[in-house]
Amino acid sequence: MYKFKNIVTDDSAITRILGSPHPIAANKHLDMLDKHSKTFIARSPFVLVGSSDNDGNFDISPKGDPAGFVAVLDDHTLVIPERPGNKRADTFHNVLKNPAVGLIFMIPGHKETLRVSGKALIIQDEDILSRLAVKGKVPKLGIAIDVTEVFFHCAKCIVRSKLWKPEEWPTLKGIPTIAEAISDNSNTKIPKAILHAAVVADEKLNLY
Repeated sequence: MYKFKNIVTDDSAITRILGSPHPIAANKHLDMLDKHSKTFIARSPFVLVGSSDNDGNFDISPKGDPAGFVAVLDDHTLVIPERPGNKRADTFHNVLKNPAVGLIFMIPGHKETLRVSGKALIIQDEDILSRLAVKGKVPKLGIAIDVTEVFFHCAKCIVRSKLWKPEEWPTLKGIPTIAEAISDNSNTKIPKAILHAAVVADEKLNLY
């Protein structure tokens, strides 16, 4: 790691440098899902799930589906369906060691995001998972979250990044494909063109 010269090591220094939050910001979190957060989740097609193991190895897994794919069972319980993927199951393995998770829900075109934290369980309840089926495919597993903190995040990061302004997006030229990364960073002898074709086929045939 790069050798930095000026490292912040205590909470008071952070407050001294950045200042104290406005009371509204400091106290905006809830310990349950209210009507506004439920509405946001119902309209969201995309959520980032953060988890870690007991050694502090961290993972952020993106989950996406038709809007409203995350089920709200009550004021404290969410369920995220698991769809076919690469079978690494990083989030699941982390949750077995450390159930604490953090979520960020996003809605395309909407500037604010919703942050949710809680404790997770891995579930196989057929009556719940069957409600989360898409195209007749019932997820094999789900992540159930006992919600402990909920709050809306301000729009500044979305505004600064111009995330929802296609005319401001950077060019895609030169960005590596996943096939190129796998080819260059593994011992596979499979040609990049064949890897790329396999990735494209997987996206078409194995979404559910």
